[in-house]
Amino acid sequence: MDVTFPIGKLQVPEKVTLSNIQEWLKEIETYTIRLQKTVGSLNDEQLSKTYRDGSWTVRQLVHHVADSQLNMYQRLKLALTDDNPTIPAFDQDKWAVQPDTNFPIESSIKMLEGINERVVSLGNSLTDEQLNRIFTHQENGEITVATKVAKLAWHEEHHLAHIKIALSK
Repeated sequence: MDVTFPIGKLQVPEKVTLSNIQEWLKEIETYTIRLQKTVGSLNDEQLSKTYRDGSWTVRQLVHHVADSQLNMYQRLKLALTDDNPTIPAFDQDKWAVQPDTNFPIESSIKMLEGINERVVSLGNSLTDEQLNRIFTHQENGEITVATKVAKLAWHEEHHLAHIKIALSK
């Protein structure tokens, strides 16, 4: 198994359907419950574990998921409300070492609960036409709403797998 991409790289069907969206929304809807079961009772030593040498700690991963999902949710909303907005990238490595990443992980889990609840609500209202709306990412080019929903689901699962690998060591 490649620990960099333990669940594989993001793969989005060429033609995303509302059925695909529903599958991804189910994952997003249950994510914080599954995350809480995995990290809820960890001590500082366990939260400091890494999934490979030089990787982020479990604590940093939890905070990163919240930070990233917040950014992706904003991109999703902008794609739905603006005509092809240009979205800046964010330096996730610099975000991962900011002082707020020393907070208890519960703060990020609470953020994720709210963000994911809103993503699921928004996702459940999407139409076929909206799936094709786009935004332009400063570094990655044009991205559709459908791809963004796929990434919201994949990203959480990707890092939950990293957390589980770290805790198994």
